[in-house]
Amino acid sequence: MAGEEEWVPLTLTFVEYPKGDLTGKCLAAISLTPVCILVGLATLLLLKRDLHTMAYFFGLVLNEAINFILKHIVQESRPTRGAEKLFTEYGMPSSHAQFMGFFAVYFILFIYIRIISQDRWQQMLWKCCLSLTVASAAVLVACSRVYLQYHTVPQVVYGLLIGVLIGTSWFVITHRYMTPLFAIIASWQISEFLMIRDCSRIPDIMWFEYTAIRKESRLRERKTN
Repeated sequence: MAGEEEWVPLTLTFVEYPKGDLTGKCLAAISLTPVCILVGLATLLLLKRDLHTMAYFFGLVLNEAINFILKHIVQESRPTRGAEKLFTEYGMPSSHAQFMGFFAVYFILFIYIRIISQDRWQQMLWKCCLSLTVASAAVLVACSRVYLQYHTVPQVVYGLLIGVLIGTSWFVITHRYMTPLFAIIASWQISEFLMIRDCSRIPDIMWFEYTAIRKESRLRERKTN
């Protein structure tokens, strides 16, 4: 039984899994996805300094704050391992599941509504692949929390649903009400000093940056020859 198993932490983390359980070890690694996303998004924020990326990051922080409030309102305990209660924090709703629900739905809405490329078939293919990957990651993280006995099934289900609801609402607010203000904010002197920019009017920022850098590189190469 689970209560009789020896639980060990994943290296350099506090996520525990049953010793010798390869599935548990893999799911313990998968459950760290929100941490990887936050680190990646923070890095992107520092490198790009794009206002929409800032809005996305702030939305994730707001989502975590709402999760903290909901947990202390509901005050539902986490599951126990055997007869021993190991966790003092509340478990309803799951913060991991809520985080992934927010991240996944916002990401999917962003690539379908905001990113427009020239090749429609190629565009639809990579958008479908990305959407499926992100949605699968959200489900896997939620399942990992149940398998590793950090949460019950209802806790992760409600977490996902609340994350999806908040993520959809935040995308609508950002897309309809905040984006029109980005150009004004980017023109502020403090924004110019911090090199904060607005990329919302560029339909495919990756292609734009690729062509702009390639053009500048070729121009500088001609000058040096």
